[in-house]
Amino acid sequence: MTKLDAKIPEGALADKWTKFRSSVSLVNPANKRSLEIIVVGSGLAGASAAASLAELGYKVKVFCFQDSPRRAHSIAAQGGINAAKNYQNDGDSVYRLFYDTIKGGDYRAREANVHRLAEVSGSIIDQCVAQGVPFAREYGGLLSNRSFGGTQVQRTFYAAGQTGQQLLLGAYSSLQRQVGMGNVKMYTRHEMLDVVTIDGKARGIIARDSVTGALERHFGHAVLLCTGGYGNVFYLSTNAMGSNVTAAWKAHKKGAFFANPCYTQIHPTCIPVSGDHQSKLTLMSESLRNDGRIWVPKKQNDNRKANEIPEDERDYYLERRYPAFGNLVPRDIASRAAKERCDAGYGVGASKMAVYLDYAAAIVRYGKGEANKNNMHNPSDEEIQAMGKAVVKEKYGNLFDMYKQITGEDPYEVPMRIYPAVHYTMGGLWVDYNLMTTVPGLYALGEANFSDHGANRLGASALMQGLADGYFVIPYTIGAYLASEIRTPAMSTDSEDFVAAEKAVRDRLETLMNIKGSKPVDYFHKRLGKIMWDECGMARSAEGLKASIKEIQALQKEFWSDVKIPGEIDNLNPELEKAGRVADFLELGELMCIDALDRNESCGGHFRTEYQTEDGEALRDDENYAYVAAWEYEKQSTFKLHKEELKYENIKIAQRSYK
Repeated sequence: MTKLDAKIPEGALADKWTKFRSSVSLVNPANKRSLEIIVVGSGLAGASAAASLAELGYKVKVFCFQDSPRRAHSIAAQGGINAAKNYQNDGDSVYRLFYDTIKGGDYRAREANVHRLAEVSGSIIDQCVAQGVPFAREYGGLLSNRSFGGTQVQRTFYAAGQTGQQLLLGAYSSLQRQVGMGNVKMYTRHEMLDVVTIDGKARGIIARDSVTGALERHFGHAVLLCTGGYGNVFYLSTNAMGSNVTAAWKAHKKGAFFANPCYTQIHPTCIPVSGDHQSKLTLMSESLRNDGRIWVPKKQNDNRKANEIPEDERDYYLERRYPAFGNLVPRDIASRAAKERCDAGYGVGASKMAVYLDYAAAIVRYGKGEANKNNMHNPSDEEIQAMGKAVVKEKYGNLFDMYKQITGEDPYEVPMRIYPAVHYTMGGLWVDYNLMTTVPGLYALGEANFSDHGANRLGASALMQGLADGYFVIPYTIGAYLASEIRTPAMSTDSEDFVAAEKAVRDRLETLMNIKGSKPVDYFHKRLGKIMWDECGMARSAEGLKASIKEIQALQKEFWSDVKIPGEIDNLNPELEKAGRVADFLELGELMCIDALDRNESCGGHFRTEYQTEDGEALRDDENYAYVAAWEYEKQSTFKLHKEELKYENIKIAQRSYK
C-alpha cells in the first residue's frame, strides 16, 4: 500500500508554518520569469493564486469556462469570512479558531493545515481591506463581526449578504492588474478536459474553446486546480449550474488520489424545493441564523399560517435541544434536526418539507434598541417595527429581497420557509501540506482539495480557505517544487504526450456525439441526483448504498448507450459540455457511495443510520476510522483505498457536543 506522505513540518504546531516559510526552497526573481504556471479556475482560490504568483514574477495562464472570472461561483457566497482578530474582545484567538474548525469537522481534518489556516486568517482581512473590500463597520469605524454556527465568539467579517461577491471583486481586480501588465494570460470560455503528464509530472492541460469547439494544448511547469466542489452530482444544489467535477476527476484518472468523496455538506438554510421543474436551489445565508429563530408547530400537520400560531404552540427545537448554541449549531446538526422534525410530521408549507426561520423577535429587539438610542420612551408598536425592520434591512436586506423575489412572500412580515440542501463538498483531491496532489507538479486549492474542514465545514470558512490557499500558502509552497524545475525548459506541445492526451479527449467527445440516443443529458443527471440524495445524502445506510452502487453502474451503461446530444462537436455546444460533466458525475457518484459504504461510522455530514447515539447524534469510531480515505483510480468502477492516519497531538478528541 502506498504510504501517503503529507509532508507536515516537524516541531510544535504553532511553529510549523513559520519554520516552513523560513526554510523552504526559494526561486530567485530572474528564474521565476522563465517558469510557467497554469491556473484552472478563477474563483477566490484561482484569482488570488494567479494574482499572487504573477506578482512574484512567474508567467501565469488562467482558464475559466465562464465568460469572465467575475462569474465564478465564489460570487454567490453570502454570509461572511472568518478570521481570528478578536475585535469584540470576546475570547477569540488563533487557537480557538483552530479548535472550533477541528471540532466542527468532527475530528476528521488534518491538524497542521487547519492551524495554518487559522494563523493566516487575520492577514486575509488586512489584504482585502487594502484592496477596498467594503466590509461592514461598527459606529466607531472598526470592522463589524457577527456570529456563525459552531462557535461562541463573533469572528465573521461580512459585506451585507454579498461577501463572496465583494471578495471576488477584490481578487479579480488584483488578477486584472496582472493581466494588464502582461504577467497573466487569461483564457475565458475554456474548459480543461485533461491533465497532461510527462515522466510522471504534471506538465500541462488540454482545454476546449467553448465558442469554437477547438481543442488546445497548454504547457506549464506546474498546474493548479482551483475548480471548486462537486455538489452538483446531486443535480439540485446551491451551486451554480456550471459547477462540476470534471477537472478534478480528470486529474484523479491521471493518478491524483480523491480523498473523502462522501463528505458532503448539507446547508440547513435553503429555500425548499418547489417542484420537478427546478434546476438549482437557492441558499439563504447562515448569517440569518444569527438573528432568526427556527421553529415548527408543536402540533403535527398544523395547517395554520405561521402568524396564526401562538408562541406557546411553537417548538424552537434547536434552542430546546442545544441550549448552549441554540440556532447556531453547526450545519450538519441543524440540517439533520430539520429533517427529523419534518419526517416526524411537523413540517410546514405545502410540501411539509420545510421549517420556519422567523425574524419577528429580532425586529422587535432591534426596534427597541433604536428607540432607546433616539430617546423615545414610549414608542408605538408601529414605530418599533419600522425601526427594527430598518436595522434588519441594513444587515440582511439583499437576502430578504432575494427571498421575496423567489417565493412571493415578504420575510419582514411572515417567517421564511427553509429546508436543507446540498451546498459544499469537504471531500476533494488529496493534497499534502504544500497543497500538492499525489501527481508531482499538480496542486489543488480551495474547495477542490480536501484538507481543512474534516467531515463538516463551519460556516464562513470556505472564503477563508480559498483566499488563504491563494494569497498566503501556494506562493510559498510552490517554491519547494519549482526550485528544482528551473533547469526544465518550456516543453513543446507537439510532443507525443500532448498529442496523445489531445487525441484521447477528442475520441471521448466523438464517442459522446456518436451515441445518438433518445434521452437528453438532464434526464440522466436528474436520475443520478435522486439516487445520490436518497441514499448518499443526509442519511446513508449499508443497504441503501449497496443498492445505489448497482443503480449508478446501470445508469452509466444506459447513459453511454442512450444519451442524445444535439449540435456539432466543433462549435458552441452547451449540451456536449453538460454531457461530459454528467459522465464524470456518474463515475464520481459511484465512488462517493463506495466511500460512504466503507466508512462504518457517522461523522459530521456523513451520517450512517446504523451508527448514531441514543438521541440521534453522529457516532464516530475513532479507533478504526481516524484517517483520511484517499482513493486511487485503477479502472472503471475499481478504486484502491489508501489511508492517511490523523494524529491529534494538540487537542483532546471527544464526542462532539453543542448542548
